[in-house]
Amino acid sequence: MLYPPDRLYPPDRLYPPDRLDRTREAVAAAGLDALLLTPGSDLRYLTGYHAHALERLTCLVLPARGEATLIVPRLERPAAEASPAPGTGVTIVDHADGDDPYPLVRKALGGPARAVGLADRMWAAQVLALRDALPEARQRLAGEVLAPLRARKTPAEVAALREAGAAIDAVHAGMGRWLRAGRTEAEVGADIARAIRDAGHETVGFVIVASGPNGASPHHATSDRVIAAGDPVVVDIGGTMPSGYCSDSTRTYVVGTPPPDFAAYYEVLRAAQRAAVAAVRPGVTASSVDAAARSPIAGAGYGEAFLHRTGHGIGLDGHEEPYIVAGNALPLEPGMAFSVEPGIYLAGRHGARIEDIVVCVDGGVERLNTLSTELVEL
Repeated sequence: MLYPPDRLYPPDRLYPPDRLDRTREAVAAAGLDALLLTPGSDLRYLTGYHAHALERLTCLVLPARGEATLIVPRLERPAAEASPAPGTGVTIVDHADGDDPYPLVRKALGGPARAVGLADRMWAAQVLALRDALPEARQRLAGEVLAPLRARKTPAEVAALREAGAAIDAVHAGMGRWLRAGRTEAEVGADIARAIRDAGHETVGFVIVASGPNGASPHHATSDRVIAAGDPVVVDIGGTMPSGYCSDSTRTYVVGTPPPDFAAYYEVLRAAQRAAVAAVRPGVTASSVDAAARSPIAGAGYGEAFLHRTGHGIGLDGHEEPYIVAGNALPLEPGMAFSVEPGIYLAGRHGARIEDIVVCVDGGVERLNTLSTELVEL
């Protein structure tokens, strides 16, 4: 597909021309001779090109020293040229069907390569083909270089995430139109998916509508279960905006009057989520934010019911660095954006989760999802 028009975030803001230069410096500092990036978020981050993942090779060759080359199938060249990629300074080279494209990679490197960083999610067939084409080059992960760069969002990226947060908040604000007793989770989920697109998302990433006992399964999607009066319902939704940046937010609802035990532990969860958000500031570790969420929940006797990490980074991918999890000693820096989403899950009964996307800023934190975290009774 052609890169979609983006009136709020023009390519020269989301994909600044100096990004390739800064990445080259990081490539050299990591002891790599080049990055080799096939379609995915890393390629889009560096060039703005949202390429199809095909059996035909598309590959950005970014040497530590030298010009960047974007190798594309000939039939995809118009899409590459219509993307922001030419404005970032890359040279586009194409290959015809039936030709071996891998010698083009070797040529674009400009000389011998001892170590190259491959896109973390490159297809295995391409990994092995590059191993054959560059037998002298040790293969490492491009994420060693790109993950730290991508974790620190620019002001334009934060603005794109802020727009995504407002769009998904608008969907949650309309939940009362769809979520009610007598409807199935799948019916409600279909309405939510349409609303995600109507709110400005280009694609729907996921829709979780987990009612009653299904709420105790953190990654339940939807089912034919009929929502009943008194059911707590976990709704976790997200998508991708035309900018390429993602949304992700969870709120927990109850249809009618909540069960007494649920209302009690929901308040524990709400306090834990507020504490974790408040703990975010430059210099604190990712693990300390996780601990801030976990401590109130464990103190109330629900520690074993908090089944997952507190959060994940977000940007061009729904899950990326930094991960807010025990043992991660990474100090937070301004521009790091991630979820804060503690949960309590009681198997066979119900569950709850509250999720906001936040960004670490000078002096503290900004919530990019701004809806109240109070339990909503529908």
